[in-house]
Amino acid sequence: MTVLFECTYRNERYFGLGLPEDDEPLRLTPLGGVDLRKLLLARGDVAVLRAASGTVTVPVGERDAVSFRPPLLPDHPGDAMVGGFMQTHNVKVDADTPSQPNWFLKGLGDVLRTSGEELRAPAGAVALTEEAEVVLVYVTDDDHRPRYVGHTFGNDLTDIGRFRRNRGHLSYAKLCDAAVAPWLFLDEPPRHVTGHVTIERDGDPHWRGEFTTGVKALHYGLDAIMSELFSHDALLAPGRVHYVYIGADRSSFHDGFRMTDRDRVTLDFTSHGVTLSNTVRCASPALAAGAAERP
Repeated sequence: MTVLFECTYRNERYFGLGLPEDDEPLRLTPLGGVDLRKLLLARGDVAVLRAASGTVTVPVGERDAVSFRPPLLPDHPGDAMVGGFMQTHNVKVDADTPSQPNWFLKGLGDVLRTSGEELRAPAGAVALTEEAEVVLVYVTDDDHRPRYVGHTFGNDLTDIGRFRRNRGHLSYAKLCDAAVAPWLFLDEPPRHVTGHVTIERDGDPHWRGEFTTGVKALHYGLDAIMSELFSHDALLAPGRVHYVYIGADRSSFHDGFRMTDRDRVTLDFTSHGVTLSNTVRCASPALAAGAAERP
């Protein structure tokens, strides 16, 4: 399976292949003027591109100078949409489960955060929770067709407390940043994903739990819900990249844990060798009030 990633190093854009190990040098290939989204749509071979372009080796001691990017993220945030589906997993099915799950919009490309970055949440969040998820990545081609190019993994930070208070406020509950791994797996969506969550407070572990996700965990047929979503032309501007979070297992909230400002959330997708770790930051009430007062 090919894994693709993009990054910046010394103010230049590069791509690489494989899942890098923390204690090994990085092999990077200059992007130059290549658009990886167009290359993947044309079914181009990134390995051939790397062989033709050569590589740069980043020593272990300079790894901190490398900044990983969300996979295929456009330079303009408005050319990316981040959204997903709610209550898709078998463990969350009940008598009121609809035939098509609710879809939500988290925001544009600037809500995506890679590991190590802070996840912003509203000042008035009622009860935040992590949601460990598979993230499908689609690129819309020139004929307005969404083309699946691969998947990665993420954390759909959610104000589940607000949704529990008012079921009509799902859209508000989802307006938090989303963590995403920079590694794009150029393969079909994974059927079975397992891992665990650790939430630290003031440097100490305060909650741990396991999760299971992937296509086999879904109550819905993945092809069916994606076809319904992309039947709406408003989503299909050419060149737009979609990051679709396909839902989560039960989380720390369901176990009675309440996340607070500055908690550090680490998701270990053990089955696939991917780890995401982010600190949650709630906006200050003063900033929120100031934004509300603007004309």
